[in-house]
Amino acid sequence: MDATFVAISIGWDEALLRFAVAFLLPLLIGLERYFRSKPIDFRPFVIISLAACALAFAGIELGERATDPQVRVDPTRIFEGVITGIGFLGGAAMFREGRYVKGAGSAASVWAAGAIGTLAGAGFLAIAVALGVTVLLLLLISGPFIDKYDPGEGPD
Repeated sequence: MDATFVAISIGWDEALLRFAVAFLLPLLIGLERYFRSKPIDFRPFVIISLAACALAFAGIELGERATDPQVRVDPTRIFEGVITGIGFLGGAAMFREGRYVKGAGSAASVWAAGAIGTLAGAGFLAIAVALGVTVLLLLLISGPFIDKYDPGEGPD
């Protein structure tokens, strides 16, 4: 078995582009959360997205490398496991404070970061960019509307 990684399905330039998309978009989302002092800083967004990207990419590569007709690699099952695991991580960001549940926006954003990474790793860059831009715009635009419901923010 060859110990070096040589992609079969795509070249290094395409792989680097996929990783760049998986890095940049969640970084922007994470920075928005960080600058608004939300429960999760920006690093997990990037790490989760990059890991999801790598796993998606590896799943596709495994499918390309399977030479035994009895071996079937289904990348969608890998995607399913990745997204489910990220949901558990996002759930850890939510907590109840009085009548309010805090961290739901950050939890959903973490899940979206994983989806961005998975999409980028699978080569769906346009969808990954559309998702990342839409989530970022939502977070930026919704800030003034949700701050009044955040019990830790604003005047007493």
